[in-house]
Amino acid sequence: MEAKQWTVQIYITEESDETLARAVLTTRDTSTVTGRGAARRNPVDRPIPEIGDELAASRALEDLAIRLHDVASDDIVQLAGPVER
Repeated sequence: MEAKQWTVQIYITEESDETLARAVLTTRDTSTVTGRGAARRNPVDRPIPEIGDELAASRALEDLAIRLHDVASDDIVQLAGPVER
């Protein structure tokens, strides 16, 4: 059995009350898939940067999961070939 390792790196930037996150999945063959997420602090809320980081990162990971699923679905369609009748 061969063990495989894929790496996800999350990049977080903050601009004023907005936090942006980018989750980048890199596979062994150096393919990449990227998900993005954002969080915006309500001006009446206390500024707690960790919460914005967590929300933006979780949304980026959710977007990454959807995009990875789309890649897998496209691969299945391509490999299945035409339907015989």
